[in-house]
Amino acid sequence: MGISSKPKAIEAALRESEQRLRWLASIIDFSDDAIVSKNLDGIIRSWNSGAERIFGYSASEAIGQPITLVIPQDRQSEEREILTRIRRGERIDHFETVRQHKHGSLIVVSLTVSPVKDANDKIVGASKIARDITEQKRNQELIVTLAREAEHRSKNLLANALATVNLSQSNSPEGLKQIIAGRIQALANVCSLFAETRWIGAELSAIARQELAPYSEKNGERTFIDGPQTMLEPDTAQAVAITLHELATNAAKYGALSTPNGQVHLGWSHGADGRLRLRWMETGGPVAQEPTRKGLGSRIIEQMIVQRKGKVRFDWRKGGLVCEIKLPV
Repeated sequence: MGISSKPKAIEAALRESEQRLRWLASIIDFSDDAIVSKNLDGIIRSWNSGAERIFGYSASEAIGQPITLVIPQDRQSEEREILTRIRRGERIDHFETVRQHKHGSLIVVSLTVSPVKDANDKIVGASKIARDITEQKRNQELIVTLAREAEHRSKNLLANALATVNLSQSNSPEGLKQIIAGRIQALANVCSLFAETRWIGAELSAIARQELAPYSEKNGERTFIDGPQTMLEPDTAQAVAITLHELATNAAKYGALSTPNGQVHLGWSHGADGRLRLRWMETGGPVAQEPTRKGLGSRIIEQMIVQRKGKVRFDWRKGGLVCEIKLPV
């Protein structure tokens, strides 16, 4: 009984070993990662389906070829260094590099390379696992770009807010509070438009509607907007939002919107020189008189527009104020 049971035990152990090998082969074959083996001369000995998907070569095309098949010309030296380290028995973990698809496109990969030994513990080759991290790296670069853009935009926004605060004056603390709140609200309004375009910018007509909405709602059809579709990048959009806020506030206090029959016409067009031409015209209000000294509103408008290499012209006519602005867009 002892003699006959020994072959059975050996047979059971062989079956178990074969099962483990099949499991291992199945895991390798169905892995999303490229799993490749090569000898110490860099010749490919095995090539799983993950390698086929990532690099575009079938197993029959790749096996027997040098691993440099998938290494760009300017990175061939990497393979020599990898094989040198493998011969020393070293393992290479999560080495980020670039490899090449069959059709020429470049792939960012994370490599893990380990020595392969024979029954006598002699190093005879290497196993290589390559994970395609192209999309991951692209997303990381996008996040970095967006973070830098957000930093730039937030600094500009804070600089504009600081400028409006520094230029704000009033005869009373409460008046100063209202002036600052109105200007900050104008910046907040335009920022809500940026969110809709992922900070690409804001449509000029949307900015105009936002700033003139309070006066349209209170006084009916007294504000008129006309102009072609124009997307303004964020810095310019903020300048225009503050400018329209200042003009509308002034019109409500002293200009066309301070009387029952006054009207505001806002129009814009694109000049032959590529500049945006914005025209604010008030009619039906009090006779406009040129101030003896420059007011805070006009100083803020000039600062916002001139900072963006634009020009501002105020014309105090009998019928009402006309403000013309030219801006590069």
